[in-house]
This record gives sequence, C-alpha cells and structure tokens, in this order.
Amino acid sequence: MLEVLYRIVEEVNAAPDLGEALGVIVRRVKQAVAVDVCSVYLTDFERREHVLRATNGLRQEAVGKVRLPFHRGLIGLVCERAEPINLDDAPSHPKYLFITESGEMPYHGFLGVPIIQNRQVLGVLVVRQRTPRKFGDNEVSFLFTLAAQLAGAIIHAQASGELTRLQSSVESPGRFLNGRPSSPGVAMGKLVVAYRLSDLNAVPDRKSDDPEKDVILFQDAVRRVKEDLKQLQSRMDQTLPAEERALFDALLLMLGGDSLVGQTIEKIREGEWVQAALHHTIEEHARVFDAMDDVYLRERASDIRDLGRRILMRLQTDTPPEMEYPDQTILVGGEVSAVDLVQVPKEKLVGVVSATGSSLSHVAILARGLGLPAVMGVTDLPVGRLDGWDAILDGYRGRIYVSPEPSVRMEYQRLVEEDLKLDRELEEMRGKPAETTDGTRIGLYLNTGLISEMGSLGVTESSGVGLYRTELPFMIRDRFPGEAAQVLNYRKVLETFAPRPVALRTLDIGGDKPLPYFPVSESNPFLGWRGIRISLDHPEIFLTQVRAMLLAASGLDNLHIMLPMITTLTEVDELIRLINQARDELLEEGHGISPPRIGVMVEVPAAVYQVEALARRVDFISVGTNDLTQYMLAVDRNNPWVADIYDDMHPSVLKALVHIVEEAHRVNRPVSICGEMAGNPLASILLLGMGVDSLSMSAGSLLRVKWVIRSISRKKARKLLKAALKVEDSRQVRQIMQKALEQMGLGRLVRLGR
Repeated sequence: MLEVLYRIVEEVNAAPDLGEALGVIVRRVKQAVAVDVCSVYLTDFERREHVLRATNGLRQEAVGKVRLPFHRGLIGLVCERAEPINLDDAPSHPKYLFITESGEMPYHGFLGVPIIQNRQVLGVLVVRQRTPRKFGDNEVSFLFTLAAQLAGAIIHAQASGELTRLQSSVESPGRFLNGRPSSPGVAMGKLVVAYRLSDLNAVPDRKSDDPEKDVILFQDAVRRVKEDLKQLQSRMDQTLPAEERALFDALLLMLGGDSLVGQTIEKIREGEWVQAALHHTIEEHARVFDAMDDVYLRERASDIRDLGRRILMRLQTDTPPEMEYPDQTILVGGEVSAVDLVQVPKEKLVGVVSATGSSLSHVAILARGLGLPAVMGVTDLPVGRLDGWDAILDGYRGRIYVSPEPSVRMEYQRLVEEDLKLDRELEEMRGKPAETTDGTRIGLYLNTGLISEMGSLGVTESSGVGLYRTELPFMIRDRFPGEAAQVLNYRKVLETFAPRPVALRTLDIGGDKPLPYFPVSESNPFLGWRGIRISLDHPEIFLTQVRAMLLAASGLDNLHIMLPMITTLTEVDELIRLINQARDELLEEGHGISPPRIGVMVEVPAAVYQVEALARRVDFISVGTNDLTQYMLAVDRNNPWVADIYDDMHPSVLKALVHIVEEAHRVNRPVSICGEMAGNPLASILLLGMGVDSLSMSAGSLLRVKWVIRSISRKKARKLLKAALKVEDSRQVRQIMQKALEQMGLGRLVRLGR
C-alpha cells in the first residue's frame, strides 16, 4: 500500500489544477481500496458548508451542487471530530443524511477521514460500499496517511486554480493568497519571478519575444549538452558497468530524436519562452516514466529531469538573460535571496514575496532595512504562473492580491494614502532626541549591511551603527573579497558615521546565509557549522577580515568589533587572541592602529547563563533576539510551518532578556538589542523597562521607535514590563502592549488604518 500511496501523491502533485488533482484522488483511491464510491468534500469556510468537489461512483452532475451545512451529516461529524469515522452500516447512524441529488443508493459501508493542514480541516475523503463493510485498520491507516499527504497538494492545486479562474475572469473579488507579514507597508505593482539557475521547477511561464531566435538558442544548447554527455561517457568507460553506460546512449538518442527536441521547438514556435518550453516538455516526458510500474524504469524520470537541467544550464550560462524590471516591481519567488533583492534596481523595487522564509529570515530583514513591504512563507504560492501579473502586496496582513478587482485596488489606494499621512507625522520626529518623558535617553542605532541602505534617514537619525552585517558584501561576489576590497567597504561605513560608533559584526555565514563559492551542506544548518565556528576553523578568513577592519578605522577610532554565535568562554578568549594578533601584525608593519572596542552577541541559551563571565572579557554585550528566540523556542525562524510558534515576546524570551541586562549591568557593561525586536514599537517599551541601554534597528523603524520612547516614561515602561512578566502567554503580552500604545495614541504604528 505504501508504494500505491507514493504514486497517488506524485500524480496529485503533478496535476495542473485542483479539479484534476481531486479527479486523480477519487479514481485511484476507489481502485486501491476496492470500493463502490470515493468522494472528496472540501470545506467552504466563507459559506460554512462542505461541498462535494469530486466523486467516482456518484452522479457527476452532483459535483459542486451537493452542499452540506457545518455540523450536518456524517461529513460534518468527521470535520467536527477531526478524526476518521468507520461504520459498517452508515444509514443506522443518527447523524446519517440521505442526499438525493447525488444519486445515492443505500450505501452501508462508510469510511470518512479528515484532510487537515495547519490544524484546519480542509475537507473529507470518503469511501462507500453498498454492502455492510467495516474497513480494516490497514485501510483506515492508508486513507488517513493519504489525506495527510494530500492536504498540502490540495492547497497548492487550489492556489494554482485561483489563477486559472482569474484568467477566465470568473474569480470573485477580494480573494488573496496568504503568507506571513514580514515588513510593513503596501506595494502596488507587477510581479516579477526570481528563479534559480538550472531549477526547472522555478522557471516562470513567459511568452517568447523572438521564437526563431529561441529555437536557435535551444538547438545550440542541445548540441553543447550532447558534447558534454559524450565526454562524460568516454571518461566513464572504465568506471561504470555496461548497463549504466547505456544510459548515456539513451540520453543521446533522446537528444538526437524528434520527440523531446521536436516537442520543445514546437512549443517555442507556439509562443512559449525557450526555458518554459523546455520545462514543460521535460515534465511531460518524465511523467511517462513516473507512471510506470517497474521501479527501475520509474527511476529514469530523474535522469530525464537531469537532462533538462543540463540543457537549461547551457541556455542560462551561454546566454545569460538580461532581466528587464518594470517601474513598480514586486519580486516573487520560491526562495527569494538577498542576491535576488540587490539585483533589482533600487528605484524599481517596491515589494517582496517569497514562498519560504518568515519575518525573521535574512531577506525579510533586508526588505525592512530597504523600507520594502514583504510577505514571506506563502507556502502554496504558484510561483511559475505569477510572472507579469498586476498585484497588491499587503505587508501588514501578509496578503497578496493577484489581478485585484477595482474595489480592492481603490481600498488599498486609500490605505496607501493613510500610510503616507503617517509618514508625514513621523517626519516631525526628525532631529529630536530619543528621550523618555522623565529624561532617560536611549541610543537608537542602525542595523545595515549594504552601503545602498544607508540613506539620509539612517545616517542622520541614528546614534551610529549597532550592527553592520559584513557577510552581504561576501554574498554578492563569486569569491572571498581580499583585504584591500574589505578595507574600502568598511572605511566608507566608518567615515559616514564618524565619530559615532560602528559595530562591524565578523563574518556570520551559514544557516540562511550561504556563500555560493563556500557551500556548507548540512541537515540542520542552524545547529551546525555557522558564524564564529567557521571563523575559528578558518582563522585565515577571520584574520584577513579583522585586519581590514582595523586598517579601515585608522584615524577614526570609532570601530566596534562584534563576535556572533558565541557559545563558550574559550571561543571568546581565542577570538580576542586573534584580534590582538592582527593588531600586532599591523603595528609591526608600521600602521597606527588603536585597539577596538570588542563585544559579543548573546544568541544562544548557553551564552545567556554566562553573561557575567562574558561581559568581564569584553566591552559591551549585544543581544541578537532573532536567533536567541529561535534557539530558546526550538523553532526554525525561516520555517513557515512553525511560524506561529516563533515569537520574540514569549514570556521565556522576556525573562531571558531581563537576566541578560541584570548580569551585564552587574559588571557595568552596556547592553544593546540588535534583533528585529528592537524595531518593534510594542517590544521597545518592554526593552526600555528592562533598562536596555540602546536599540539597533533598520532605518524604517527609527522614527517609529523614537515616537514611542518620547511618549512614555521609563517608570511607566517598568510597570508595563512587570505586568507583562506576570502573564503566561505571548498573546496576552501583546494585548497589554497594544492597549498601552492605543492609550498613547500610537496604535497606528503597528496596525494599518488605525
């Protein structure tokens, strides 16, 4: 049964829309379980009904017409209980509902299992038998497992179908795709797909500008791949068995025949972009093998897809596409990266949408730094079908409206105007000190990582740079930058803010920040080889970077060096030794180098409980609340499936922060918060109450947080912190803080339209 289950899931995933996906399910399940009827009911949450969406065994005319109100019939009972119901004589059950529209006969055997995704019952998968039949445990387990596997596929097919219906102009107004609000604001523009080189599944559907030119490009790519395969075949003559070497002959035959090549050319001449035509043809051929019963032949589907990737690579590397971005570009992708972001001209980029990631993923942080609305974790985003569509991105609510109705567009235009009004009010904060009503001043620093991010607001309104992410210049190159290149970059930042301090964080790669030329492949990268662990294992990289920092600060004396991902005291001792070594080397070379201030980032629980010992070794403590929250709550902050659990206002996180501040202040070391929590108007009050010395945030948050600080006393902030520490749930914490902001007249800072 397991093999059958995998096959059904594969077919459903390959279905182009919801209708075909459900058709596959009812047809294949009826056959696998040997029943008279298989049906799927999907939940319509707006109308509070369960709707028959597919059946094999009942009248087809009933599909879409049979609608059962919530809590009615056996279908309603399955949804209520969110568990399977297995009956040998369904008509005798008090909840049984006889439905004439479906042509239903007195079916006795009944098994209904819920289709659940993210704790929500999406529908019911039902099998029926005319004769009495109590389904066995294996059959119940099969359907239950299948329903769990299919939930995501059904949602994805549903999302794809939304676009199909939009193309047919029958979509109801106000429908949207849901994700995680990750950077506030509203963007109205055109979707442009960011896709990975050689990733067939990420290639967007587009029209060809010049079909005959595309045909020539494709034929040339095929010729080059043939040459590559022949070279591989020749090289492997002595190492591969004959049956494996025959694979090369089969692939070469495929490239030399009319089937794959001819179909692709035909699609191009019908108007498809060359890369999309290749993608569609490869998938058609691969699915033939996917459907085969023979395991060996079925595995050949992966070989065909590999062939397609080889052709795609040749198309992309030999003729790199020149991307043209519209004036109001909303960048969308399966996994939008920081590099994708910076490739778009800044003046044309207005928003970001990603199928993966969360509000704390690296690209979301960048988006906030650039003042771009962003929605992350749109898990059912049909990326390949989105290119070129008009859209509205709501970064407050985490919504994407594709081809929005005029009424939706008008409403969002009104909200954009409200946003602009709020921006004008925020402008009144410019130049004013970040000082509480009872006279306590708080340093507001800038989080940044790109020279282009440092606009006038960040430079003029900040007390300096609390976190400069040095890895970004590493990420946009194809090799490690040398010492001279790093000196130029750091010097510009240090000069821009002098005499104000600039905290340069040493290279923090790994996790969600890989380098293309220094790949680190791990099953759990966030608990693996990242941050300072890489620096200690590769001191040559660390020493080069520290030398560049020290040279860049010559004559300015505003350099702070910040060490990330600290877990043990010995790590700090070794890193300080290396920093001193780099300075000694430069002094020997005749450079006048002042000793920098050194700080550590508290990001893991182990560091929380060693704060006093850490603080005695360094000049300052900086708390990275993004990673600290992730590790304390055991939640991958880039994983949309557990995004609801990730919460930096969790009572445990707040208590950890209180402990950090108390322990650092015990030895007279200042504490800064440089995670995204610092830029949250709700959280900034709590941090103020804890006695935090400074906050570091993206430029877009500076005026909002300043407005909050200037509207409250530290005494009041301490009272609110005390109240927040008494509750047991982060939702209650937010309610307390939201109410406080409303009473201060600042509710609009965290809610659109307030």
